[in-house]
Amino acid sequence: MALSFRRRNLSRLLYLVAGALFIRYFFFSNISSSSSFATTRSHQIEEHNFIERATRPDKSLNVQRHKFLQSRIGRDEREEMLGHVIRNGIDDYWERYQLPYILNRETAPMDAQHVLSAIDQLLSLNGWVAALCPTLTRPFGQNRYGDTWDDIVRQDNLYYFAIVIHSADHFLVDQLSVIVQMAKRLGTNNLFVSMLDYDSTDSTETLIDLCEAVLTLLGVPFRIRRVPGMTEDPAAAYYPLEEAFMRNLALEPLKELKAKRGIQFERVIWLKGFTCPNDILETIKVSFANEAAMVCGMDWAEHNGFFIFSDRWRTRDIEGDQFRQSKSSSKPDGVPPRDKQGAARYAQHLPFQVFCCESGTHVVDPSQSYYKGIEYRAGTEYQNLSRPELLPEREGDAPCLDSSQAYFCRDLWVRSARDAMEEVDRANAGITNPARPRRDLPEDDSVGKRQAGPAVVDADANAGSDYDAIPAEEGGEIVPQAELGKLSIPNSVFRPARILVNPRCVTTYAGVSHTQLALDLFGDGDDDAEGVGKYVLEDWEGAPESFVCQEQRQTGGRKAPKTQRRLGFSIHDELQKSSS
Repeated sequence: MALSFRRRNLSRLLYLVAGALFIRYFFFSNISSSSSFATTRSHQIEEHNFIERATRPDKSLNVQRHKFLQSRIGRDEREEMLGHVIRNGIDDYWERYQLPYILNRETAPMDAQHVLSAIDQLLSLNGWVAALCPTLTRPFGQNRYGDTWDDIVRQDNLYYFAIVIHSADHFLVDQLSVIVQMAKRLGTNNLFVSMLDYDSTDSTETLIDLCEAVLTLLGVPFRIRRVPGMTEDPAAAYYPLEEAFMRNLALEPLKELKAKRGIQFERVIWLKGFTCPNDILETIKVSFANEAAMVCGMDWAEHNGFFIFSDRWRTRDIEGDQFRQSKSSSKPDGVPPRDKQGAARYAQHLPFQVFCCESGTHVVDPSQSYYKGIEYRAGTEYQNLSRPELLPEREGDAPCLDSSQAYFCRDLWVRSARDAMEEVDRANAGITNPARPRRDLPEDDSVGKRQAGPAVVDADANAGSDYDAIPAEEGGEIVPQAELGKLSIPNSVFRPARILVNPRCVTTYAGVSHTQLALDLFGDGDDDAEGVGKYVLEDWEGAPESFVCQEQRQTGGRKAPKTQRRLGFSIHDELQKSSS
């Protein structure tokens, strides 16, 4: 009898424990204890628990309810040399100047408000560069910095801010101030910040601690992650591969939030260098108005007392050419885009179509890219200088070993064409049509012929300019045209990818005179405006049949030499490769 009684009690205890574990797992899986920004959090996005699945899944970005929306990965936890001195000072300040005045819960909001006011005062565009934003001249009557952009705010969309940082402490404070201002306008529950610190060796890690504290106190969702370099020797690194690796890591929360919680973002904003908040908001408006896959700003670097367009490695006009070597004060015939329509719209400060871009801060529509499986990638046929026996044999028409962004742009063009094919297939109940016609096919199919030309060494690869645009008689370099080879369906037949450059979205760096740059680009007056219609591009061109390939064939990090060649581009061939 006693043995049976003990067995029943043990069984009841086991059932009780199992029941408690079941309730905790299914009903309270998303509840975690509150913690300060320095306390370890869950690094993974948690899936909906049982109650949420049974009722209505919570798709909010509320950090008070979901603590896993704020996380830090890869923090350096080593004991600092003067760490005990710092902790003693913090404890002394807390015990003498804070704790005596905290009488009850009612005083807590007052203390929190003091902290928020201090953050607002510190980061209300008071960074090294950001302080100049309110004084910048803008075209189309946008000189008034107080423009609230109510039309964007009312849409209540979700925005994903991504930053890849590599020893960039000279403008990280300014980027943080921009994020704070964007959170104030769009709402802290309407954006997520992903910061990736890639092997920084300066004071970036300390400043990221500041970013973590500020974002935590403001209630902004974020994931901050630090990763080591891919190689111990920077000279042995292949930069396009590093670039692709970093960007894909920065996008991991974007995909996790969609897969685990059904949260989808309307736009991804890649912050590069420094861009004023109003410029970002305007580029978002341009993106929505054109239903664009990607809209880029323009990156200007200071050089010998004037400003030149930078990031030419990743930027090609709609004819596939590199942008000109142009100063911010250049005359209309010297503007960056070479094609006539692009040059005309640039002269009017209007968005213009390009084959590829990434010049500075840019806005990407994830529904046309990341949510459809497009990732950043890099070529694999590069030469590893540390292992010369691996030198690959490359044909003249071998794939272009350029930046990960250049691959991303070409993937956007192919994806847009494939989407059109799938739409036609659905409309015709399974009748396959290889393209959506945009205009009549030319009688001469030679437009689709293609083959690579010989390589040309680019001695100015790292100068951030395009000196090969200078006429040959003036000492400029000629990039060979592609020789005609096999037949292919012209790119003009396929639906174009909507990739734009917004010349009013200016990206610069610390030390650059924003006011002088704005005067060079826009003058000191307002342009005539006719509402949002000015933003919309009505005529979209197809992809060029060839483009200037600027490639890095060797390891050697960011400063590795680059070469140029003219390489054919066939959307039809790319579709054939992917379907085989």
